[in-house]
Amino acid sequence: MQKKILVIRFSSIGDIVLCSPIPRALKQQYPNAEVHFLTKPGYQSLLENNPFIDCIHLLDKHPILKALELKKIGFDLLIDLHVNTRTLLFKSILDLPSCSFSKINLEKWIAVNLKLPILPSLHIIERNFKAVEHLGVYNDSKGLDFHLLDAEIEAVKSNLPSSHQQFIAWAIGAQHTTKKLPVAQIISLIQHADFPIVLLGGKEDAEIANQIANQFPKRVIHYCGKYSIRESAALLALSKFVLSNDTGLMHIAAALKKPILSFWGNTIPALGMSPYYGKHVVSHVMMEVKDLPCRPCSKIGFDTCPKQHFNCMKLLDMEQIYSNLNQFWQA
Repeated sequence: MQKKILVIRFSSIGDIVLCSPIPRALKQQYPNAEVHFLTKPGYQSLLENNPFIDCIHLLDKHPILKALELKKIGFDLLIDLHVNTRTLLFKSILDLPSCSFSKINLEKWIAVNLKLPILPSLHIIERNFKAVEHLGVYNDSKGLDFHLLDAEIEAVKSNLPSSHQQFIAWAIGAQHTTKKLPVAQIISLIQHADFPIVLLGGKEDAEIANQIANQFPKRVIHYCGKYSIRESAALLALSKFVLSNDTGLMHIAAALKKPILSFWGNTIPALGMSPYYGKHVVSHVMMEVKDLPCRPCSKIGFDTCPKQHFNCMKLLDMEQIYSNLNQFWQA
């Protein structure tokens, strides 16, 4: 008899991609699992074509109405990978066995506000799996999932100019400014990088992307705000390697097993959200200013640096980044 399991993660891009090993492990390790996934409508595309998810449900109405709708399906288990007041509502209405992961909010608060190194040395993937270990489900170490169709990749490839049949992808955006590498440093890096570049991001990044691309019309093109998340993922798949801030596209790149050079500002990899490849050996370098007294200043980010100096980005070792860029390109 099939066991109907509902996995909940409402947002955002990176967090949902980081949840992807759970449906795979459930389908492959838990007997007769029928896996359903509940998320917000804006993130449905992240889960499409996933062979380990039997049904995607969208939070497209009031949570109470949605919970009552889902109750009719008759789930056997709820796995809460978001853990907030809204998921508590779903657990209350669905009234079935549930399990969740630890958000280590206290440890994060101490790390951010008291700057004490008490964060557990566990990636969020490992914390997610602790929610299901009592089911006999374990981390298979196969990394993250993002399932692109060959046709999606070919469609994007056909739109690339001949000058960019081989290129690096650069995710210049992030939800908060203090997670973004400043434009001046991006331009400086491009001046030292004699190879084609494709800039990726949302509509909010288009103005800056235009500014950068206009300075390097032969080598830099951008699709910020022009491509969907799946089309952007296809560009990541086609790229030689990826440059990225701590943002959702970084995790999609990791799911696609792309080499990554990432830039870390107010957040730190020790929070458990670094690029994750599982057992796959893929080159990745995380650039950060270690031992900066004010860092991390937030587990998420700010619109401006609270100290008004933004040293967590501005003091990055640019010479080391130049060297890494060349090594990645020549690999």
